[in-house]
Amino acid sequence: MSRINFQSAGLKLVILAVVFAALPALLAWLGQGYLYQIATLALIFSLLAVSLQLVTGIAGLLHLGHAAFYGIGAYIAALAGADHGIGFAIGLPMAGIGAAAVAFVVALPTMRLVSIYFAVATLGIGQMIFLVLQNWVAVTKGPNGVIMFTGIDLFGHAIDSETGTYFVVAVIVAASIWVIHRLSHSYYGNALRSLREDDQCADAMGIDTVRLKIEAFMISSFFAGIAGALWAYTTGYISPVDFDFSESILILAMVVVGGLGSIPGAIIGALLLILLPEALRSVGDIRNIIVGVVLFCSILYLPKGLFGEVPALDFVRRRLNGSWQSAPDKQKVGWK
Repeated sequence: MSRINFQSAGLKLVILAVVFAALPALLAWLGQGYLYQIATLALIFSLLAVSLQLVTGIAGLLHLGHAAFYGIGAYIAALAGADHGIGFAIGLPMAGIGAAAVAFVVALPTMRLVSIYFAVATLGIGQMIFLVLQNWVAVTKGPNGVIMFTGIDLFGHAIDSETGTYFVVAVIVAASIWVIHRLSHSYYGNALRSLREDDQCADAMGIDTVRLKIEAFMISSFFAGIAGALWAYTTGYISPVDFDFSESILILAMVVVGGLGSIPGAIIGALLLILLPEALRSVGDIRNIIVGVVLFCSILYLPKGLFGEVPALDFVRRRLNGSWQSAPDKQKVGWK
């Protein structure tokens, strides 16, 4: 039986920890304000892409309104802080729970829809929520948006530095992605994959497909709400235009480019579509054409994404086991 190479794994963890700890110092040396904002934005969109991956890439439900639940989380956190003085420790979970609650309400009449009909329904839901955020002036402040005068605070202490904000966002995003990873690589995740492959067959085998779809939709929306709250706390200002249909398409593009069903792929897709336009800012508006060409070529030549589900699983297994040790009959062996 093969063993995990603990020494190699420990060395890699030490290297990752050093890189993670040194990144804020590097950003500060290069010009902290702008680059910290880009790094934080990349983290938030990584969480958004991974949360959408759960419902679209793993459960197989084409969701075209994810930005709306991102916006719900942002507005709950912003309004709770600006109007009621509720801090980060309570506002963050409130945002996730609020987004999940709205997802439950809108999922009840839509989860029996399949294929393109479900996609159109989520498109309509996303647009309705966007219009509510834009026109319910008495609550959401309408097009003027919401200004937050307080940012992230922990244990009664405000986090004012870019380094502290970056670390708080990074820890929350990492923990959220880890939870989604554990869900997607469990028996529950396999049940969600059965919906993607053949929901009628899954229903015939006794799986409550409607309940699973609602649960996946709610979990995905919960983490989208968490991402929205992080956006509100780190920027200090939100408006409806931050959560329109184009944002939903951007998040979906991250998932597709990275690889459907692959959590590492979703992270790679998010980093690519956030960091590439910033890296090409010096070429002006041509950067949008370059990004479009990159997207087109990636879909054309890598239809399963940059880091698809099967390659991602193989990569993780190889990293965890050091290297596969083949038995005499060339079959791969499992964990000890």
